[in-house]
Amino acid sequence: MNLIKSALSALVLGSVALSGAALAQGKPTVGIAMPTKASARWIDDGNNIVKVLKERGYNTDLQYAEDDIPNQLSQVENMVTKGAKVLVIAAIDGTTLSNVLKQAKDRGIVVIAYDRLIRDTPNVDYYATFDNFQVGVLQAQSIEEGLKLKEGKGPFNIELFGGSPDDNNAYFFYNGAMSVLQPYLDSGKLVVASKQLGMDKVSTLRWDGATAQARMDNLLSAFYTTKRVDAVLSPYDGLSIGILSSLKGVGYGSGNMPMPIVSGQDAEVPSIKSMLRGEQYSTIFKDTRDLARVTADMVDAALSGKTVTVNDTTTYKNGVKVVPAFLLKPVIVDRTNWEKILIDGGYYKKGQIN
Repeated sequence: MNLIKSALSALVLGSVALSGAALAQGKPTVGIAMPTKASARWIDDGNNIVKVLKERGYNTDLQYAEDDIPNQLSQVENMVTKGAKVLVIAAIDGTTLSNVLKQAKDRGIVVIAYDRLIRDTPNVDYYATFDNFQVGVLQAQSIEEGLKLKEGKGPFNIELFGGSPDDNNAYFFYNGAMSVLQPYLDSGKLVVASKQLGMDKVSTLRWDGATAQARMDNLLSAFYTTKRVDAVLSPYDGLSIGILSSLKGVGYGSGNMPMPIVSGQDAEVPSIKSMLRGEQYSTIFKDTRDLARVTADMVDAALSGKTVTVNDTTTYKNGVKVVPAFLLKPVIVDRTNWEKILIDGGYYKKGQIN
């Protein structure tokens, strides 16, 4: 009898345990496609999204494609096949996913473009990002401040770098920056000695720092043997580090050659350290914790049939439709406020910077 009771008790306990596990796994899987681990920023994005979604009871499938377009396409196809109910995609090339997203739509899968707009398809439902035009505005304003252009200083020589031409954000960054810089170019207070303007001339494929460094090398040897470059518009910290390496290679930052004003984006640790050494002038901080929360809110609302909260329904035209978006505010960071924003705000620990 005792053996029978023990067996029954074990069965009941096992049943309770299984029920608990089933409840824990009751919410569907969210597929998360990130572009690369080469940038610390995307690692933070992936970790933050997984953390927030798991706290809300979702299963997650996080994949990095290492900037390989066919690899990302295959990863998204697998997520669709395995039954993900939501896809969160930071696209490498926002024009290459049309077919797989049609498959996703046919299966009722919600598609959220994450930070980078997915183009040329009707099958993207929402867009979670930062105000990308404002990112460029802030980058240019840091150059404006560093050169004291508002005080009438100048003329100064500036060179322009853009992001990857297959990333829709790169155009918003560039256009935002030019909205500030163009009046100074028109007045002659800023001069582009290379005459290289426009994304068709200044873009940097795959946001590659080595490519930016090589282009800066070429600019310096072709246009700055007898004059100095006073500022460089850089849209991303990874490019900034390459640009700075090129500048240091010909003596900037030493002797009587002060470092030009160089902008950046993403507040990556090497660039914060560079700012503290007096090299990179500024960066733009985009709190990926906030972006993860907004994305999770979209997932919750979409799967529960509630209205998904957005704050922009006009800006992000993907070539087929206007994608409803939620835009977060970027923040400029320099030597005067980095500790308050990044350390006191809990994004980094001071030991990571020192």
